[in-house]
Amino acid sequence: MDSRPSVVITGVGVVSPLGIGPESYWNALCQQRSGVDVLPAVAELRLPLRIGAAVKDFDAKQYVKPRKALKVMSREIQMGFAAASMAVEHAGWQPNQLPPERTGVLYASDMVYCEPTESVSAYGHCIEDGKFHAEKWGRVFMSELYPLWMLMYLPNMTACHIGIAQDARGPNNTICQGEASSLLALIEAALIIQRGHADVMVTGGSSSRMTATSMLYRGMNRLSRRIDAPQSACRPFDAARDGAVNGEGAATLVLEREDFAAARGARILARVTGWGTAFAPPQSPTFTPSQALQRVIEKTLSASQWSPADVGHVNAHAMGSVPDDAAEAQAIRAVLGDVPVTALKSYFGNLGASGGAVEMVASVLAFAHGRIPATLNYTDPDPACPVNVVAGESQPIQQATAAVLSQSSSGQTVCVGLAGA
Repeated sequence: MDSRPSVVITGVGVVSPLGIGPESYWNALCQQRSGVDVLPAVAELRLPLRIGAAVKDFDAKQYVKPRKALKVMSREIQMGFAAASMAVEHAGWQPNQLPPERTGVLYASDMVYCEPTESVSAYGHCIEDGKFHAEKWGRVFMSELYPLWMLMYLPNMTACHIGIAQDARGPNNTICQGEASSLLALIEAALIIQRGHADVMVTGGSSSRMTATSMLYRGMNRLSRRIDAPQSACRPFDAARDGAVNGEGAATLVLEREDFAAARGARILARVTGWGTAFAPPQSPTFTPSQALQRVIEKTLSASQWSPADVGHVNAHAMGSVPDDAAEAQAIRAVLGDVPVTALKSYFGNLGASGGAVEMVASVLAFAHGRIPATLNYTDPDPACPVNVVAGESQPIQQATAAVLSQSSSGQTVCVGLAGA
């Protein structure tokens, strides 16, 4: 019998291309409304791919106090800060009422990229006679920067700002492991509670794959070419899929030790039942991404004390990649059989580090509403993806349990088990 304390979710917050706040996010999923569209700012740069899922109508001033802090917050920090504020309020905590010494923050982030326009002037001052003089760059660039510029782009600053705002004096850390980051952050946050180092952990992730710098750095080989039909571009598990779509967003979950949450009369939204992690080295001939996914699902079943039949639905990582979706589908089928599978990146694309948290929030909300959201753009089943995709319409939940999957391009693989309250 596992003697470790049970960890529960008591609040969620989300800033997504589908809407801001849990209610708007859930309504968009129910209405099957895509967040993918043409990006005017990217289109102006004449990049070959100009579609993505941007967060719309987000005003950070509504959430960030004091407002002067915005001067040192990138968009990623702003979104994460807002999602955390929502989640703490959703959990029933009043401002500054969290137990300071027993509250921590464990957050996920990608590398944060500035816009090219921020260095245009400095770059211009380094050009003479049509040539770029690298020896001038450091001195000129530093002289033109806002003195606190770097604080906008350090990946750990989202966790720092949340900790300061919530007066959370417990453990504070940041995970940067690509698409797997926010589920790995949640696992570490749960472990901190189980080790007795905190009673409350604010966890999740914030990231954006939308800046031109990020797109140029990461490349576009893995992205869909359906630029003339953006809302149908991301097609997880579909036979016509041709790649992912970039997106941005943030989600936060408040974790608490169950007896602590019960003592304060908190509403429990879900329980974290178990998890599994693995690493599939790229191009490894002996341990493939599909084998890693099988392993983390099996570990989650064991940790949760579930049989395969106990899993109510899978919230898949599927991004629309031809080989990766097939590998994931085959792993799900091998371990869980005909379990219902939903793939929410069909709505908002690859958010990067925050994707797992944004998707997990959907599973938590699905428990509350009793339905599994449908996958968009699944019209032509692929025999290479032998899974039971929830498509066309949402499905009633038969069992309030879920396995949430994430896998980074570098091989970090993770599964987290959830159960409804």
